[in-house]
Amino acid sequence: MDFIGDIFQYNYLRNAIIACLLSGITCGIIGTYTVARRTVFLSGGITHASFGGLGIAFYAGINPILGAMVFAVASALGIEYVGSRGKIREDSAIGLIWGVGMAVGALFMSLRPGYTSGDLSSFLFGNIITVTDSDVIALAVTTAVLLIMTMLWLRQIMYVAFDRNFAQAAGIHTKIVSYAMSVVTAITIVLSIRVMGIVLLISLFTMPVVCVNFFSKSYKTIALWSAVVAIAASLIGIVLSYYIEIPSGPAIIFVLTFALIIAKPLSLHTVKSARR
Repeated sequence: MDFIGDIFQYNYLRNAIIACLLSGITCGIIGTYTVARRTVFLSGGITHASFGGLGIAFYAGINPILGAMVFAVASALGIEYVGSRGKIREDSAIGLIWGVGMAVGALFMSLRPGYTSGDLSSFLFGNIITVTDSDVIALAVTTAVLLIMTMLWLRQIMYVAFDRNFAQAAGIHTKIVSYAMSVVTAITIVLSIRVMGIVLLISLFTMPVVCVNFFSKSYKTIALWSAVVAIAASLIGIVLSYYIEIPSGPAIIFVLTFALIIAKPLSLHTVKSARR
């Protein structure tokens, strides 16, 4: 009961709850797209590349989220461009940008006067109580845009995710869809960093999707229920971190891991029952 009361009393806790709801929706939808397209590594590359923007922003004394946003979007567009040209394999491009981003971030952080290793801990591993009102507003806008895009262009997004060649043959502007989804993915990643952190964020994109995929192969169903699973795991993780006094990011990962452990045998039982 203390937790419920504190939600109404403390603004940071309200922001944390809202951020979980919004991040769950966006990560569920984007995660479904990246898993279906088999570019989970892309999310990891963008996530770690954003570290370069964080380091530069800290060194320049500006908003670190803004720096990470610029770096993440530029990285996403760069990966998409290089991959579409075919001159460098997409996974190779992701690996390059991943390493360069981390190196740039580490370099500029070390050059920053008074640097300590704790300066970036909330960004690396997440600290949901640092979510601000402006973060919540930005997440809300991103979630609204993503939902509108999904409702208007769900068929196009699905076709591009599963088979770009078929989508192109069907008259879909695959480059526009790919670039748009890459930008939205980058923005979602950066705005969710405070919730999960750079190191753990990729789990919020993949684990809910894997859980739901045990029970369904429908893109729409997976996208919907992945968001539900991500939201539920995030909220449970926050409650656990509140009472046990552990970081919210690892708590959410532990909840998702437990969900995976339960989901697999449960899905097998469901399939056996259906066959009978």
